Amino acid sequence: MTMRIAAKGYKVAYEPQAFAVENASASLAEELKRKIRIAAGGFQSIVRLAPLLNGFRYGVLSFQYISHRVLRWTLAPLALLVAFGSNVVLATTGHRFYVALLWMQVFFYALAFIGFLLEKRKIKVKAFFVPYYFCFMNYAVFRGFFRYLTGNQSVIWEKSKRS
Repeated sequence: MTMRIAAKGYKVAYEPQAFAVENASASLAEELKRKIRIAAGGFQSIVRLAPLLNGFRYGVLSFQYISHRVLRWTLAPLALLVAFGSNVVLATTGHRFYVALLWMQVFFYALAFIGFLLEKRKIKVKAFFVPYYFCFMNYAVFRGFFRYLTGNQSVIWEKSKRS
């Protein structure tokens, strides 16, 4: 709604005193449902707000929209897969830089996997949980994308259970 208002030429002002309070999801399963729904809605809004991609017409608003929403929902998660796949291929050349980069990626994803295993046991260790949650969020974006593509995004609001 805000972007449609801005597209009509109205200014959207930041109010530094405004704040919102939101309780955490009751579990990561509930958080996953919520993030998938949000991601599917994000893709839906990209399609609905396609005219805002015209930088000649909307100028700075287009730049803000593309850099803050479109790239976040499209290229950022995809870039993770492309970067990993590219590094696998480049590391086969034996070049030290690409081998080291691949090992760093493998290490990061290993931390995420350990974070996943610890989360299953309800143990949170920040050094493992942060990489796990990063991967979890990007996984939710992929799931949201496929939910959007298959048309399984329900118009009925399903509220997440909160803690």
